[in-house]
Amino acid sequence: MEPYNYEFTAIKGVQAGRAYYMAMCPLRLVPKLFVFDEEEIGPDLRAQRTLNRARVPAIARYITENPTEYVLSAVCASVDGRIEFSAASSDQSLRSVGTLRIPMTARILINDGQHRRAAIEEALKVRPELGDETISVVLFVDAGLKRSQQMFADLNIHAVRPTRSLGVLYDHRDHLAKLSRHIVDEVEYFKGLAELEKTTISNRSVKLFTLSSIYQATGELLGKRRGSELTKADTTLAVAFWRQVGNHIPDWGRAARREVIPAELRREFVHAHGIALHALAIAGVRLLALHPSDWQRRLKGLSKIDWSRRNATLWEGRALIGGRLSKARNNILLTANVILRALNLPLSVDGEKVERLRDGSAPKGRVARG
Repeated sequence: MEPYNYEFTAIKGVQAGRAYYMAMCPLRLVPKLFVFDEEEIGPDLRAQRTLNRARVPAIARYITENPTEYVLSAVCASVDGRIEFSAASSDQSLRSVGTLRIPMTARILINDGQHRRAAIEEALKVRPELGDETISVVLFVDAGLKRSQQMFADLNIHAVRPTRSLGVLYDHRDHLAKLSRHIVDEVEYFKGLAELEKTTISNRSVKLFTLSSIYQATGELLGKRRGSELTKADTTLAVAFWRQVGNHIPDWGRAARREVIPAELRREFVHAHGIALHALAIAGVRLLALHPSDWQRRLKGLSKIDWSRRNATLWEGRALIGGRLSKARNNILLTANVILRALNLPLSVDGEKVERLRDGSAPKGRVARG
Protein backbone atom coordinates (compact mmCIF):
# COMPACT_ATOMS: atom_id res chain seq x y z
CA MET A 1 0.00 0.00 0.00
CA GLU A 2 1.00 3.62 -0.51
CA PRO A 3 2.07 5.60 2.57
CA TYR A 4 -0.99 7.89 2.46
CA ASN A 5 -4.38 6.26 2.63
CA TYR A 6 -8.00 6.90 3.53
CA GLU A 7 -9.12 4.57 6.29
CA PHE A 8 -12.69 3.52 6.92
CA THR A 9 -14.33 1.12 9.28
CA ALA A 10 -16.08 -1.19 6.87
CA ILE A 11 -18.00 -4.41 6.44
CA LYS A 12 -16.91 -6.81 3.72
CA GLY A 13 -19.46 -8.65 1.61
CA VAL A 14 -19.54 -10.78 -1.51
CA GLN A 15 -21.83 -10.50 -4.55
CA ALA A 16 -21.44 -12.51 -7.74
CA GLY A 17 -18.14 -13.82 -6.43
CA ARG A 18 -16.69 -10.32 -6.01
CA ALA A 19 -15.87 -8.57 -2.77
CA TYR A 20 -17.48 -5.25 -1.96
CA TYR A 21 -17.39 -3.04 1.11
CA MET A 22 -19.87 -0.96 3.09
CA ALA A 23 -18.37 2.05 4.86
CA MET A 24 -19.54 5.21 6.60
CA CYS A 25 -18.16 8.39 5.06
CA PRO A 26 -18.30 11.86 6.71
CA LEU A 27 -20.28 14.27 4.54
CA ARG A 28 -17.38 16.73 4.47
CA LEU A 29 -15.28 14.15 2.60
CA VAL A 30 -17.91 13.30 0.00
CA PRO A 31 -17.16 16.15 -2.46
CA LYS A 32 -13.40 15.56 -2.16
CA LEU A 33 -13.36 11.79 -2.21
CA PHE A 34 -15.83 10.87 -4.90
CA VAL A 35 -15.33 11.76 -8.53
CA PHE A 36 -18.25 12.11 -10.89
CA ASP A 37 -17.32 11.40 -14.50
CA GLU A 38 -18.98 14.50 -15.93
CA GLU A 39 -16.53 15.38 -18.70
CA GLU A 40 -18.33 16.13 -21.93
CA ILE A 41 -17.68 12.83 -23.60
CA GLY A 42 -20.03 10.46 -25.37
CA PRO A 43 -22.35 8.28 -23.29
CA ASP A 44 -20.61 5.16 -24.62
CA LEU A 45 -17.45 6.27 -22.78
CA ARG A 46 -19.14 7.23 -19.50
CA ALA A 47 -20.10 5.00 -16.61
CA GLN A 48 -23.33 6.82 -15.71
CA ARG A 49 -25.84 9.43 -16.85
CA THR A 50 -24.86 13.09 -17.05
CA LEU A 51 -25.58 15.25 -14.03
CA ASN A 52 -28.95 16.98 -14.16
CA ARG A 53 -28.00 20.17 -12.35
CA ALA A 54 -31.64 21.25 -12.05
CA ARG A 55 -32.17 18.44 -9.50
CA VAL A 56 -29.31 19.45 -7.22
CA PRO A 57 -30.77 22.60 -5.54
CA ALA A 58 -33.95 20.76 -4.52
CA ILE A 59 -31.98 17.95 -2.86
CA ALA A 60 -29.65 20.46 -1.19
CA ARG A 61 -32.63 22.43 0.18
CA TYR A 62 -34.14 19.20 1.46
CA ILE A 63 -30.96 18.55 3.47
CA THR A 64 -30.49 22.09 4.79
CA GLU A 65 -34.14 22.69 5.63
CA ASN A 66 -34.54 19.37 7.43
CA PRO A 67 -31.26 18.97 9.35
CA THR A 68 -32.83 16.72 11.99
CA GLU A 69 -34.96 14.63 9.62
CA TYR A 70 -33.21 14.25 6.26
CA VAL A 71 -32.48 10.76 4.96
CA LEU A 72 -29.95 9.94 2.23
CA SER A 73 -29.63 6.49 0.72
CA ALA A 74 -26.22 4.93 0.11
CA VAL A 75 -23.86 6.07 -2.60
CA CYS A 76 -22.44 3.34 -4.82
CA ALA A 77 -18.91 3.80 -6.17
CA SER A 78 -16.03 1.95 -7.80
CA VAL A 79 -12.43 2.24 -6.60
CA ASP A 80 -9.86 2.38 -9.38
CA GLY A 81 -6.82 1.34 -7.38
CA ARG A 82 -5.44 -1.27 -5.02
CA ILE A 83 -7.29 -1.48 -1.72
CA GLU A 84 -6.56 -3.34 1.51
CA PHE A 85 -9.01 -4.78 4.01
CA SER A 86 -7.84 -5.84 7.47
CA ALA A 87 -10.29 -7.90 9.50
CA ALA A 88 -10.84 -6.74 13.07
CA SER A 89 -10.46 -10.26 14.37
CA SER A 90 -9.72 -13.76 13.19
CA ASP A 91 -12.89 -14.84 14.93
CA GLN A 92 -15.37 -16.14 12.37
CA SER A 93 -18.12 -13.76 13.51
CA LEU A 94 -15.87 -10.69 13.06
CA ARG A 95 -13.88 -11.55 9.96
CA SER A 96 -16.21 -9.41 7.81
CA VAL A 97 -15.71 -6.31 9.97
CA GLY A 98 -12.50 -4.35 9.78
CA THR A 99 -10.53 -1.45 8.34
CA LEU A 100 -10.58 -0.57 4.66
CA ARG A 101 -7.56 1.34 3.34
CA ILE A 102 -7.81 3.20 0.05
CA PRO A 103 -4.76 5.02 -1.39
CA MET A 104 -5.25 8.77 -1.68
CA THR A 105 -4.08 8.46 -5.27
CA ALA A 106 -6.93 6.07 -6.11
CA ARG A 107 -9.82 7.31 -8.22
CA ILE A 108 -13.23 6.65 -6.67
CA LEU A 109 -15.92 6.96 -9.34
CA ILE A 110 -19.59 7.24 -8.44
CA ASN A 111 -21.81 4.65 -10.11
CA ASP A 112 -25.02 5.75 -8.44
CA GLY A 113 -25.58 8.85 -6.31
CA GLN A 114 -24.02 11.67 -8.30
CA HIS A 115 -26.93 14.02 -7.52
CA ARG A 116 -26.62 13.27 -3.80
CA ARG A 117 -22.90 14.03 -3.99
CA ALA A 118 -23.47 17.40 -5.68
CA ALA A 119 -26.30 18.26 -3.28
CA ILE A 120 -24.16 17.43 -0.23
CA GLU A 121 -21.47 19.76 -1.57
CA GLU A 122 -24.01 22.60 -1.87
CA ALA A 123 -25.65 21.85 1.48
CA LEU A 124 -22.32 22.02 3.32
CA LYS A 125 -21.86 25.59 2.08
CA VAL A 126 -25.04 26.54 3.97
CA ARG A 127 -24.70 24.17 6.93
CA PRO A 128 -21.02 23.25 7.39
CA GLU A 129 -21.87 21.71 10.76
CA LEU A 130 -23.36 18.75 8.88
CA GLY A 131 -19.88 17.80 7.72
CA ASP A 132 -19.31 15.37 10.60
CA GLU A 133 -22.49 13.45 9.84
CA THR A 134 -22.16 10.41 7.61
CA ILE A 135 -23.56 8.71 4.55
CA SER A 136 -23.23 5.02 3.81
CA VAL A 137 -21.11 4.09 0.81
CA VAL A 138 -20.99 0.81 -1.06
CA LEU A 139 -17.55 0.37 -2.63
CA PHE A 140 -16.63 -2.02 -5.42
CA VAL A 141 -13.17 -2.64 -6.80
CA ASP A 142 -13.14 -1.15 -10.30
CA ALA A 143 -12.99 -3.71 -13.10
CA GLY A 144 -12.93 -1.24 -15.96
CA LEU A 145 -15.41 0.87 -17.92
CA LYS A 146 -17.47 -2.04 -19.20
CA ARG A 147 -18.05 -3.39 -15.70
CA SER A 148 -18.87 0.10 -14.35
CA GLN A 149 -21.40 0.67 -17.11
CA GLN A 150 -23.02 -2.69 -16.40
CA MET A 151 -23.16 -1.84 -12.70
CA PHE A 152 -25.00 1.39 -13.51
CA ALA A 153 -27.49 -0.50 -15.69
CA ASP A 154 -28.03 -3.20 -13.05
CA LEU A 155 -28.49 -0.67 -10.24
CA ASN A 156 -31.14 1.27 -12.15
CA ILE A 157 -32.94 -1.24 -14.33
CA HIS A 158 -35.17 -2.45 -11.51
CA ALA A 159 -35.51 0.89 -9.72
CA VAL A 160 -39.18 1.86 -9.39
CA ARG A 161 -40.30 5.27 -8.21
CA PRO A 162 -43.13 5.22 -5.67
CA THR A 163 -46.50 6.15 -7.13
CA ARG A 164 -47.69 9.72 -6.70
CA SER A 165 -50.52 8.55 -4.45
CA LEU A 166 -48.14 6.69 -2.15
CA GLY A 167 -45.89 9.74 -2.07
CA VAL A 168 -48.83 11.90 -0.94
CA LEU A 169 -49.86 9.28 1.62
CA TYR A 170 -46.44 9.10 3.25
CA ASP A 171 -45.36 12.75 2.99
CA HIS A 172 -45.85 14.31 6.42
CA ARG A 173 -43.87 17.43 5.59
CA ASP A 174 -45.94 18.70 2.65
CA HIS A 175 -48.96 20.66 3.91
CA LEU A 176 -50.94 19.99 0.74
CA ALA A 177 -50.41 16.24 1.19
CA LYS A 178 -51.64 16.51 4.79
CA LEU A 179 -54.70 18.42 3.60
CA SER A 180 -55.43 15.82 0.92
CA ARG A 181 -55.38 13.03 3.50
CA HIS A 182 -57.60 15.15 5.76
CA ILE A 183 -60.08 15.63 2.90
CA VAL A 184 -60.23 11.88 2.33
CA ASP A 185 -61.06 11.39 6.01
CA GLU A 186 -63.59 14.22 6.25
CA VAL A 187 -65.48 14.15 2.95
CA GLU A 188 -67.90 11.25 2.85
CA TYR A 189 -67.66 10.97 -0.95
CA PHE A 190 -63.94 10.19 -0.71
CA LYS A 191 -63.72 8.27 2.55
CA GLY A 192 -63.19 4.61 1.79
CA LEU A 193 -63.34 5.37 -1.94
CA ALA A 194 -59.86 6.85 -2.41
CA GLU A 195 -57.07 4.71 -3.84
CA LEU A 196 -54.20 5.52 -1.49
CA GLU A 197 -51.37 3.63 -3.15
CA LYS A 198 -51.82 3.52 -6.90
CA THR A 199 -51.98 6.36 -9.40
CA THR A 200 -54.33 4.43 -11.67
CA ILE A 201 -57.46 2.48 -10.79
CA SER A 202 -58.12 -0.94 -12.27
CA ASN A 203 -61.42 -1.77 -13.94
CA ARG A 204 -62.50 -3.96 -11.04
CA SER A 205 -61.36 -1.69 -8.23
CA VAL A 206 -63.80 -0.67 -5.49
CA LYS A 207 -62.15 2.76 -5.38
CA LEU A 208 -63.45 5.85 -7.14
CA PHE A 209 -60.59 8.41 -7.12
CA THR A 210 -56.86 8.27 -6.50
CA LEU A 211 -55.29 10.22 -3.66
CA SER A 212 -52.98 11.85 -6.20
CA SER A 213 -56.01 13.16 -8.16
CA ILE A 214 -57.50 14.64 -4.99
CA TYR A 215 -54.10 16.19 -4.20
CA GLN A 216 -53.73 17.70 -7.67
CA ALA A 217 -57.30 19.01 -7.82
CA THR A 218 -57.14 20.53 -4.33
CA GLY A 219 -53.89 22.25 -5.18
CA GLU A 220 -55.56 23.71 -8.28
CA LEU A 221 -58.56 24.86 -6.26
CA LEU A 222 -56.44 26.67 -3.67
CA GLY A 223 -53.72 27.83 -6.03
CA LYS A 224 -51.16 25.92 -3.97
CA ARG A 225 -48.35 23.56 -4.84
CA ARG A 226 -46.10 21.14 -3.00
CA GLY A 227 -44.40 22.88 -0.08
CA SER A 228 -46.86 25.79 0.06
CA GLU A 229 -48.06 27.01 3.42
CA LEU A 230 -51.75 26.50 4.13
CA THR A 231 -54.08 28.31 6.51
CA LYS A 232 -56.96 26.98 8.53
CA ALA A 233 -59.25 28.83 6.12
CA ASP A 234 -57.73 26.87 3.21
CA THR A 235 -58.52 23.60 4.97
CA THR A 236 -62.07 24.65 5.78
CA LEU A 237 -62.69 25.83 2.23
CA ALA A 238 -61.31 22.72 0.58
CA VAL A 239 -63.35 20.33 2.73
CA ALA A 240 -66.52 22.41 2.24
CA PHE A 241 -66.00 22.66 -1.52
CA TRP A 242 -65.61 18.93 -2.14
CA ARG A 243 -68.47 18.13 0.20
CA GLN A 244 -70.78 20.57 -1.60
CA VAL A 245 -69.70 19.26 -5.01
CA GLY A 246 -70.55 15.73 -3.93
CA ASN A 247 -73.95 16.88 -2.70
CA HIS A 248 -74.82 17.80 -6.31
CA ILE A 249 -73.43 14.70 -8.02
CA PRO A 250 -75.90 12.01 -6.84
CA ASP A 251 -73.78 9.12 -8.14
CA TRP A 252 -71.00 10.01 -5.71
CA GLY A 253 -73.49 9.64 -2.87
CA ARG A 254 -74.67 6.29 -4.23
CA ALA A 255 -71.07 5.09 -4.26
CA ALA A 256 -70.52 6.33 -0.70
CA ARG A 257 -73.64 4.43 0.43
CA ARG A 258 -72.43 1.33 -1.45
CA GLU A 259 -75.52 1.38 -3.66
CA VAL A 260 -73.45 1.22 -6.83
CA ILE A 261 -70.11 -0.29 -7.72
CA PRO A 262 -67.45 2.40 -8.39
CA ALA A 263 -66.18 0.41 -11.38
CA GLU A 264 -69.62 0.80 -12.96
CA LEU A 265 -69.56 4.56 -12.45
CA ARG A 266 -66.08 4.80 -13.92
CA ARG A 267 -67.20 2.83 -16.95
CA GLU A 268 -70.28 4.96 -17.56
CA PHE A 269 -69.60 8.50 -16.31
CA VAL A 270 -67.02 11.25 -16.72
CA HIS A 271 -67.56 12.48 -13.16
CA ALA A 272 -65.95 9.32 -11.76
CA HIS A 273 -62.46 10.15 -13.05
CA GLY A 274 -59.58 12.39 -12.07
CA ILE A 275 -60.15 14.67 -15.08
CA ALA A 276 -63.52 15.62 -13.57
CA LEU A 277 -61.97 16.45 -10.20
CA HIS A 278 -59.38 18.65 -11.88
CA ALA A 279 -62.01 20.35 -14.05
CA LEU A 280 -64.28 20.89 -11.04
CA ALA A 281 -61.38 22.55 -9.23
CA ILE A 282 -60.67 24.87 -12.16
CA ALA A 283 -64.34 25.84 -12.30
CA GLY A 284 -64.27 26.22 -8.53
CA VAL A 285 -61.50 28.82 -8.73
CA ARG A 286 -63.67 30.88 -11.08
CA LEU A 287 -66.77 30.38 -8.92
CA LEU A 288 -65.04 31.42 -5.70
CA ALA A 289 -63.53 34.49 -7.33
CA LEU A 290 -66.82 35.73 -8.81
CA HIS A 291 -69.21 34.65 -6.05
CA PRO A 292 -67.30 34.38 -2.76
CA SER A 293 -70.42 34.73 -0.62
CA ASP A 294 -72.91 32.44 -2.36
CA TRP A 295 -70.74 29.89 -4.20
CA GLN A 296 -72.34 26.98 -2.35
CA ARG A 297 -75.81 27.81 -3.64
CA ARG A 298 -74.56 28.18 -7.20
CA LEU A 299 -73.08 24.68 -7.20
CA LYS A 300 -76.64 23.41 -7.67
CA GLY A 301 -76.01 23.88 -11.36
CA LEU A 302 -73.86 20.73 -11.33
CA SER A 303 -77.03 18.64 -11.17
CA LYS A 304 -77.90 19.83 -14.71
CA ILE A 305 -74.87 18.25 -16.31
CA ASP A 306 -75.25 15.02 -18.23
CA TRP A 307 -72.06 13.24 -17.16
CA SER A 308 -72.70 10.10 -19.21
CA ARG A 309 -69.79 9.08 -21.41
CA ARG A 310 -72.39 7.98 -23.96
CA ASN A 311 -73.20 11.64 -24.54
CA ALA A 312 -70.46 11.85 -27.13
CA THR A 313 -71.93 15.04 -28.56
CA LEU A 314 -71.00 16.80 -25.35
CA TRP A 315 -67.87 15.01 -24.21
CA GLU A 316 -66.07 13.98 -27.41
CA GLY A 317 -63.30 16.48 -28.03
CA ARG A 318 -63.52 17.60 -24.41
CA ALA A 319 -63.04 14.90 -21.77
CA LEU A 320 -62.94 12.21 -24.46
CA ILE A 321 -60.73 11.78 -27.49
CA GLY A 322 -61.82 8.88 -29.66
CA GLY A 323 -63.96 7.61 -26.81
CA ARG A 324 -61.05 7.57 -24.35
CA LEU A 325 -60.52 9.97 -21.47
CA SER A 326 -57.74 12.49 -22.03
CA LYS A 327 -55.84 14.20 -19.22
CA ALA A 328 -54.24 16.79 -21.49
CA ARG A 329 -54.47 20.33 -20.13
CA ASN A 330 -56.65 21.55 -23.01
CA ASN A 331 -59.11 18.70 -22.44
CA ILE A 332 -59.29 19.50 -18.74
CA LEU A 333 -60.04 23.15 -19.58
CA LEU A 334 -62.70 22.13 -22.11
CA THR A 335 -64.29 19.90 -19.47
CA ALA A 336 -64.17 22.78 -16.98
CA ASN A 337 -65.98 24.94 -19.55
CA VAL A 338 -68.93 22.53 -19.48
CA ILE A 339 -69.09 22.97 -15.72
CA LEU A 340 -68.77 26.76 -15.89
CA ARG A 341 -71.63 26.98 -18.38
CA ALA A 342 -73.79 24.78 -16.16
CA LEU A 343 -73.07 27.19 -13.29
CA ASN A 344 -73.89 30.20 -15.52
CA LEU A 345 -70.36 31.56 -15.16
CA PRO A 346 -68.27 33.28 -17.85
CA LEU A 347 -65.34 31.34 -19.23
CA SER A 348 -61.80 32.31 -18.33
CA VAL A 349 -59.40 33.69 -20.92
CA ASP A 350 -57.79 30.27 -21.23
CA GLY A 351 -61.20 28.66 -21.43
CA GLU A 352 -62.24 30.89 -24.30
CA LYS A 353 -58.95 30.21 -26.05
CA VAL A 354 -59.39 26.43 -26.03
CA GLU A 355 -62.99 26.84 -27.22
CA ARG A 356 -61.76 28.82 -30.23
CA LEU A 357 -59.20 26.12 -30.94
CA ARG A 358 -61.91 23.50 -30.75
CA ASP A 359 -64.38 25.34 -32.98
CA GLY A 360 -64.79 23.57 -36.27
CA SER A 361 -63.24 20.32 -35.03
CA ALA A 362 -66.40 19.02 -33.38
CA PRO A 363 -70.01 20.20 -32.89
CA LYS A 364 -70.95 21.89 -29.66
CA GLY A 365 -72.90 19.47 -27.51
CA ARG A 366 -75.71 19.86 -25.06
CA VAL A 367 -74.88 20.35 -21.40
CA ALA A 368 -78.15 19.53 -19.71
CA ARG A 369 -79.87 16.18 -19.61
CA GLY A 370 -82.79 15.62 -21.91
